[in-house]
Amino acid sequence: MRILIVEDNVALADELSADLKRCGYAVDWLADGRDAVYQGASEPYDLILLDLGLPGKSGLDILREWRATGMQRPVLILTARDHWAERIDGLKAGADDYLTKPFHPEELQLRIQALLRRAHGQVNQPQLEAAGIQLDEAKQTVIISGNAIALTAAEFSLLRYLMLNVGKIISKSQLNDHLYDGENERDSNVIEVHINHLRSKLGKSAIETKRGQGYRFIGIQQP
Repeated sequence: MRILIVEDNVALADELSADLKRCGYAVDWLADGRDAVYQGASEPYDLILLDLGLPGKSGLDILREWRATGMQRPVLILTARDHWAERIDGLKAGADDYLTKPFHPEELQLRIQALLRRAHGQVNQPQLEAAGIQLDEAKQTVIISGNAIALTAAEFSLLRYLMLNVGKIISKSQLNDHLYDGENERDSNVIEVHINHLRSKLGKSAIETKRGQGYRFIGIQQP
């Protein structure tokens, strides 16, 4: 999953980026509100963390512009403004969640996970589950029939995206857009290698290849 951080505090942005990358997210960072208006709407981010007090354009104005154009991706406001009226303003502008600074990193991670599950129609689930498979996002392992199977960082990120899009055909281009940030070089052959590694751990039929189209996550077929 790919996340955009819009935050002008460099130290906080660096800390957030490092934490989120450890959690398997591809992360881009912007400090100026004017840049965020365009990039947030044009790049295929799965979620955006948005500060309110930004140079160039305020976070609330950015959010209103995004929503006015029909942009539906989840936006979580991160701000030091903790008055109830400001939280209401943020939610009215179209925020999906609101977290005041300072916050514990684990709380932010859990809120991000919940927003991503909700955005993909998986509500009221304490953890990500799809087609007979559970994903422990804290330990970055997959659980099948009660047995934990270790994943590499790349396998974990890929499987999380496929599980959130269970049953859908996902092209290599789409995987590249959502698993890599704007700086890393993208190679569709690498995706294929990770798909094969996941099949060796989950079973060959867990991920179907649709020739000329992409991949579809099937999961574990129950007897």
